[in-house]
Amino acid sequence: MKKLNATKMKDWEIAEAAAEDMKTVYQLAEELGLDKMELLPYGHYVGKLDYMTILKRLEGKPRGKYIEVTAITPTPLGEGKTTTSMGLVEGLGKLGKKVIGAIRQPSGGPTFNIKGSAAGGGLAQCIPLTDISLGLTGDIDAITNAHNLAMVALTSRLQHEFNYSDEVLAKKNLKRLNIDPRNIAIGFCIDFCAQALREIIIGNGGQMDGFMMKSGFQITVSSELMAILAVSNDLEDLRNRMGRIVVAYDKSGKPVTTGDLEVDGAMAALMGKAINPNLMQTVEGQPVLVHAGPFANIAVGQSSIIADRLGLKLADYHVTESGFGADIGFEKFWNLKCRFSGLVPNCSVIVATIRALKMHGGGPTVKPGKPLDKAYTEENIGLLEKGIENLIAHIETVKKSGIPAVVCINSFYTDTDNEIKTIKKAVEAASARVAVSSHWQHGGEGALELANAVMEACEEKGNFKFLYEDSDPLRKKVELIAKQVYGADGVSYTADAERKLKSIEADPVLSKMGTCMVKTHLSLSHDPDVKGRPKGWTLPIRDILTYNGAGFVVPVAGTIKLMPGTASDPAYRGIDIDVKTGKVKGLF
Repeated sequence: MKKLNATKMKDWEIAEAAAEDMKTVYQLAEELGLDKMELLPYGHYVGKLDYMTILKRLEGKPRGKYIEVTAITPTPLGEGKTTTSMGLVEGLGKLGKKVIGAIRQPSGGPTFNIKGSAAGGGLAQCIPLTDISLGLTGDIDAITNAHNLAMVALTSRLQHEFNYSDEVLAKKNLKRLNIDPRNIAIGFCIDFCAQALREIIIGNGGQMDGFMMKSGFQITVSSELMAILAVSNDLEDLRNRMGRIVVAYDKSGKPVTTGDLEVDGAMAALMGKAINPNLMQTVEGQPVLVHAGPFANIAVGQSSIIADRLGLKLADYHVTESGFGADIGFEKFWNLKCRFSGLVPNCSVIVATIRALKMHGGGPTVKPGKPLDKAYTEENIGLLEKGIENLIAHIETVKKSGIPAVVCINSFYTDTDNEIKTIKKAVEAASARVAVSSHWQHGGEGALELANAVMEACEEKGNFKFLYEDSDPLRKKVELIAKQVYGADGVSYTADAERKLKSIEADPVLSKMGTCMVKTHLSLSHDPDVKGRPKGWTLPIRDILTYNGAGFVVPVAGTIKLMPGTASDPAYRGIDIDVKTGKVKGLF
């Protein structure tokens, strides 16, 4: 492989240069020991894996070590979970270990907006960058189409029920569902940041142009269908969940599901190929499974259970990624994903940067697209020491699960020895392992200290336990998460949330579902402007949603928009294609 310099090359330039020496997807499949028909190629360098055939063949094979990657509360720039996941995979590969990574597919919204793609960075990337950033094999498109088909079925039924009598509906083989147009549970979706579509009126026109009502769009990766893809154990599980999605309520308040609309089978058919994980590779040629998507608030934000089951059978070490900080991504991994999958991790990696810790210590505001204040690029032990409280909170959260924790100091070239020593001292005092990793700059070679620390942690005997039991009342589950993970003193509910809480607790099915908390990822609290480790506050629950298909209820704290907005200087302004070579440039 040619010499790559992360400090002098942009991510897309590194990805393009690395692609010249990339393994074909056939080589990756051969190295994994796959049979020829278990690989479903999409061109020369990307493929899907026939998970059913592989898992059946390897049914009796022991699973490898299971490693989860999370982070501290991030700056708006992110702290490098995907980059660290890829660096750890490369580091374990450098040590001669058979290793696979699992990450989430980037969303088109951030890719074309401010944050950019989510394939890692520097010399710790998943490649080919163009493929992973621009649609890959169509999983997100499949979710978009399946979600919108549910809305087609719903709006069509509303129009027919409004226009026709029961006798006419019966002749059309339709039963009146008595849908309440003022109580619709979902809208449409599109995988861009399109704030103009958040609130719309549909059905303008004549009698045959649909039922006029309020609606709107959410970004595709926040769809319940994305959560279903992430938590399904197999195709049968996905198909069953597809029929339980609540799309609206009737005039008596009873849920109307995709099964009631008889659209669930067609939705599952649209997602029939998406259930197979995508096979890609790191810059250094280790295999990576890309499956499910981001948006770790509502859509659970985990790489898929199916990808993890495959990775654990195909490798000695499997590294999987959770979205946002440990208060959101790890908490959902711990109490939802592990519960659904039955898989128990051997180790959790908490990614921390000196930049983020200084922000939590009271440093200046960090904004995407704006230069960093010198407080973040020059030594400042005072800010760092104050901000370390946030890291300690996340260490304590992981330790409550009984999973061994390793703190990864995701190293920047501006970090100083004194700053690193300060973090190490605090982490060791909190009884956790700590390693410095320069994978962004040096790839696998820079991640050896981290890889060794992770291997040691994987040999430690854990004592895994969930934070709550399925049988616990919803109020208790919410309170445990708020107090034990976020550090709140208590929980308050709006009148509407309190009404829904009582209704859910009285329902024998809903009351036993998982709890998928929704709050900002930019603070341990519900307020994105409150940094560090907040004390003396109450978590306000303003609403509670039910995701019957995914299998959890969704208490909502604060204001969360399911459709982000596009900024004034979005990434798409710098993305283009070379008309002579067909190569895409400008992705980051």
